[in-house]
Amino acid sequence: MSKDHEDQDFETEVIAETEGYLAWRADEPDGESTYHLELNNLTVHFFTEEWEEFLQLAEMLLEK
Repeated sequence: MSKDHEDQDFETEVIAETEGYLAWRADEPDGESTYHLELNNLTVHFFTEEWEEFLQLAEMLLEK
């Protein structure tokens, strides 16, 4: 995980990582989990419901 996230006050977990991409989860202090995709210099943030829908979309793409 990039060093930007190591100093935060919440728990993080790397879900998957390649040379140019990173997916990670943060367990926020309020109990909510947020998901983050770092795609080179672009970061996309998801709440749990949005992340689950994104994963459904990714599965559909893999079926094609």
